[in-house]
Amino acid sequence: MARILLVEDSPTQAFVTSRMLEQHGHDVIVANNGRQGVEYAHTRSPDLVIMDVIMPDANGYQATRAIANNAKTSHIPIVMLSAKDQVTDKLWGLRQGAMGYLTKPVNEKALIETISHLLGPTEAVTR
Repeated sequence: MARILLVEDSPTQAFVTSRMLEQHGHDVIVANNGRQGVEYAHTRSPDLVIMDVIMPDANGYQATRAIANNAKTSHIPIVMLSAKDQVTDKLWGLRQGAMGYLTKPVNEKALIETISHLLGPTEAVTR
């Protein structure tokens, strides 16, 4: 089981994604905006971050860059999860430090496979 920080400003999307992750045995921490996501990455020691892009108080690109460029949090893999589906959006997310980019509505199998790939089988145990 992995501790996953979900940074998502939509309560509905946060609920749906959290449930999906919890059904696969993960512990989920939810941050409601980019600034809170950066703070939680520093204080809650997640194994992985799932980051929305369009959010208040620091968008997902800014928050990803802040997490990826900080010595205390740079080891945490980040997966962008956004409705923005253009190639340039994905490339920009990867340039900011994300290790994956998935689009909404998220495909459960793709999300779980991405988590497993980034964390390995010991951290990303699924039921």
